[in-house]
Amino acid sequence: MAIHTSIIIVTWNQREIVSQCLASLDKYSNDSTAEVIVVDNASSDGLPEMVRDRFPTVKLLAQNSNLGFAKGNNVGLENCSGEFVCLVNSDVVVPPNCIEYLTDYLKQNPGVGMVGPKMVLPDGTVGQSCMGFPSVWNWFCRALALDVIFANSRLFGGYLRTDFRYDRTQDVDVLTGWFWVVRRKALDQVGPLDDRYFFYGDDIDWSKRFHKAGWKVVFVAEASAIHHCGASSAKAPLRFHIEKHRANLQFCRKFYAWPVHVCFWLALCLQEIVRILGYGAIYVVRKSARETAGFKIKRSAVSLSWLIGLSPKVSA
Repeated sequence: MAIHTSIIIVTWNQREIVSQCLASLDKYSNDSTAEVIVVDNASSDGLPEMVRDRFPTVKLLAQNSNLGFAKGNNVGLENCSGEFVCLVNSDVVVPPNCIEYLTDYLKQNPGVGMVGPKMVLPDGTVGQSCMGFPSVWNWFCRALALDVIFANSRLFGGYLRTDFRYDRTQDVDVLTGWFWVVRRKALDQVGPLDDRYFFYGDDIDWSKRFHKAGWKVVFVAEASAIHHCGASSAKAPLRFHIEKHRANLQFCRKFYAWPVHVCFWLALCLQEIVRILGYGAIYVVRKSARETAGFKIKRSAVSLSWLIGLSPKVSA
C-alpha cells in the first residue's frame, strides 16, 4: 500500500521528550499508509535504545555523528516515500487530527507547497511560528529592539514579525522549522534543505526557495501542536546563539549582494552591543535579575567577539 504521510523527526539526546513526541504519533507508526522516521544524531543518553524498545514500528536511522538539523532531516527525506512529508521537531507533541488537517489543506489548495500549524507553548500561550524575510530595515529594527518597543507595529515588527497575529490562516514569508508539512510535488521541485546550515537558517532558506519556485507558504491557524521550545539548544545556549548568527550571515551571503551582507553584519554587531549595555544597566539596578542579566551579557559579549573575528571557544 502506498505511503500517504511520512513523518520525520531529527533527535539529539532528550530521550524522555522524544518519547512524548513519538507517543503522540503512535497511530501513524502503526498505520500502513504512514511512516514515522527518527534520524538520531548520535545521542549519548540511550535515545536510540529507547526508540527500539518502546516504538518498534518506528524506522530508526542512527547516525555516527551529529549531522545537524538540516542534514539530519535530509537523511530522512532520502528514506521516505509519502505523498505528504511532515518534518516535526523532537520536542513537539502532536494532537490528534493536526496532521490530517494540514494534509487536507494541501489537498484542497494545489498552489500551496508548505503549511505549518499554530505553535502552542506548554503554558498555553502562542509561540512564534512565522517570520518575515530578512531585510536591512528589519535587521536594524531587531538590533535596536524596535520590534519589542513597538511590538504591534508592522513597520517596526522586524523579521521576527512581533506584530503577527496567529488568529487566521494566511500566506506568510517564512514558517519556522519546528513543524512543516510539504507536498511531494513541491519537494521534488524545490529540493531538500540546504545542509550547509547546521542548526538555524534552514527554515528561512527553504521558505525562500519555495517562494522562488512559485509555491505558496501558508500558516494554518486551525491546526495546532504543543512545542517544548529549545530542548536541544538549551543544553548549549552560548554555542547555539553563535550558530544563529552564523546561519543568518550564511543566508545573507547566499541571497543578497555584498553591501547588504556588510549592513547585516553591522546590525548584528550593533544588536549585541545594545544588549550588553541594556542588560548591563539591568544588572546594576536590579539585584533580583542579576543572574539572568549576567548570563545575557556574557552571551552577547561572546557573540560579539565571534562576529569581529576573535572566534572564542564556546562549549556551553
